[in-house]
Amino acid sequence: MLYAIIATDHPNSLPARREARPAHLARLEALQAEGRLVLAGPHPAVAAMDPGEMGFTGSLVVAAFEDLDAARAWAEADPYVGAGVYRDLTVKPFIQVLPR
Repeated sequence: MLYAIIATDHPNSLPARREARPAHLARLEALQAEGRLVLAGPHPAVAAMDPGEMGFTGSLVVAAFEDLDAARAWAEADPYVGAGVYRDLTVKPFIQVLPR
């Protein structure tokens, strides 16, 4: 089953996000190598590919997990959680309709 992991950043967490980014990306790349990652990326604070010092307001990951508990455990172990980047995490089932 696919799950959407929707994270909201703490205000002013850009320095922590930058520091934890390599470890965060490594986990996403592992999901991708396993064929489980559908998409992942941040929500910029402004409508720009590079929001600069405005930073980000959160992230979205859609990936396959065995069940909701496994998806939650994976999300809660994210380096952004440990670094204090994420304020809130929502994990819920997701059905991909398009693209097929």
